[in-house]
Amino acid sequence: MAFMEEGLFLLCLVTFSSLLLPVSSRGAVYRPPTVERLTDRFPRIPFTQGMSTLYGASNVHLKSNGSSVDIILDKTSGSGLVSKNKYHHGFFSASIKLPAGFTSGVVLAFYMSNADLFPHNHDEIDFELLGYAKRRQWVLQTNMYGNGSVKTGREEKVYLWFDPTQQFHQYTILWNKYHVVFLVDNIPVREVIYNQAISSVYPSKPMSLYTTIWDASEWATSGGKYPVNYKYAPFVASLTDLEIVGCSMQKMNLSNTASTCSKNTTFSGLDPVDGEEYARLSKQQMVGLNWVRSKHMYYSYCKDTARYKVMPAECNVQ
Repeated sequence: MAFMEEGLFLLCLVTFSSLLLPVSSRGAVYRPPTVERLTDRFPRIPFTQGMSTLYGASNVHLKSNGSSVDIILDKTSGSGLVSKNKYHHGFFSASIKLPAGFTSGVVLAFYMSNADLFPHNHDEIDFELLGYAKRRQWVLQTNMYGNGSVKTGREEKVYLWFDPTQQFHQYTILWNKYHVVFLVDNIPVREVIYNQAISSVYPSKPMSLYTTIWDASEWATSGGKYPVNYKYAPFVASLTDLEIVGCSMQKMNLSNTASTCSKNTTFSGLDPVDGEEYARLSKQQMVGLNWVRSKHMYYSYCKDTARYKVMPAECNVQ
């Protein structure tokens, strides 16, 4: 009888353990749902092919013939890259490993923007990874602007279900006329669906892809309470597995986004994410999205009644 009880205990222990991932800074976390691997559908390219140095050239270190890169923040400068082309819709992804240790005030951004061309009515789609103080963790913030609506932030924040400093994890933006989807390791963490309520602030103009690491001491950690401590510098973020596949605007009039895409060697000029399969999330992806939002999201602008006396129109729809 004791043998049977011990066997049942071991079976339960194995079953329970299979649901858990290794312990992170917040304790054991549950294994995320299985989803389609969208990142396997598109080719990976060297950073030297898809991006150029934006600033901080001495802190941009290309590796493995340009297939990976380190971008660094130290006392002298931050650093960043920008795509060689601008895109109207597409699929944009990179695997990123964040700096470990005391990273309060440090921000790693992977985002799209056209502020250089449209300074007063620009669009933006943001991943921002916010560094942490001791006994805290990196936070993932997503944000979106359209037509210069920068006074009305659309931030959401989630705790990651893994330690982003130990291994590479994929951060992906899917943007088309149907929706904007933010994905982490192919799991949707946020979906912004195009509809009439959000149409005026939905990104609509060609954008460049950027990745930067910089000092955001003024706001990033507890509203600027914990600034960057350069005693722990340099802060090194590593990136690989770059995917940039979209409707390239390099040879087109940027104001005419309704035109046909310029020729894309992989997709023969077709918008790669315009098809029906990219118009809405699958059942698996919806399970993943709901898992993230129910277990890991801790802030949404649509629930911030202290900040917004009248909620943005799209909050009453989504």
